[in-house]
Amino acid sequence: MGSRGCRGKSLASDNGDGDDNDKKKSMHRDIERQRRQEMAALYASLRALLPLKYIKGNRAISDHMNGAVVYIKDLQKRICELSSKRDELKKLSDSSVFGRGMSSNDDLTSSAVVRQSLDGVEVVISTGFGARALTLSRVLKLLVEEGLGVVSCVSTRIDGGLVHTIQSEVTDMTLVDVPRLQHKLSEEISSLNRFY
Repeated sequence: MGSRGCRGKSLASDNGDGDDNDKKKSMHRDIERQRRQEMAALYASLRALLPLKYIKGNRAISDHMNGAVVYIKDLQKRICELSSKRDELKKLSDSSVFGRGMSSNDDLTSSAVVRQSLDGVEVVISTGFGARALTLSRVLKLLVEEGLGVVSCVSTRIDGGLVHTIQSEVTDMTLVDVPRLQHKLSEEISSLNRFY
C-alpha cells in the first residue's frame, strides 16, 4: 500500500505538469492567433491605402507588400520631381519679379506663368506689394472655362507680394492651348495693373 501511495503521488504530479503544459500550449496558441489576426488587420489596412493599379489581380500578401514598395518608390520619385519643379518656379518667380531692377520694397506689378505639368497645367501668378488685388475667383473661372479641373491652389507670401500656384488636371492636353491661356491670364492681370 505504501508503494501504491507513492505511485499515486507521482501520477498526480505528472497530471499537474500535464495541465500546466496544456495551459501553456493553449496560451501560446491564443497569443499566436491574436498575432495572426493583428497582422491580417495591418495587411488589410495597407492594402486599403494602395491605389488599385498596385494591387490589381494580386492575391498574396507578398504581392501587396511588393506593390506597397513600388508605390512608395513612385511617391518618392514624384516628390523629388515636384520639389525640383517648385524650386524652378521659385527661381522663375524671383527672376521675373526682381529681374526688372526693382527691390522687394518697390511697388511691383503682377505677372502670370502657365506651364504644362505632369497631369495638366500649372499656373503661377505673382502679385506685387503695390499691385491691385487679384481676384482668384476670376482666374479660377477662366481656367474652368478653358476645360481645366482645378485640383489645388496655394498662396504664398514672398517678400511683400503673393505667389499663387494653381494645379489643374485635364483629360486631353491636345485640347488645351497653353500660349492662348497664358495670353488670357496676362490680359486679366494687366487690366488690374492698368486700373490701379
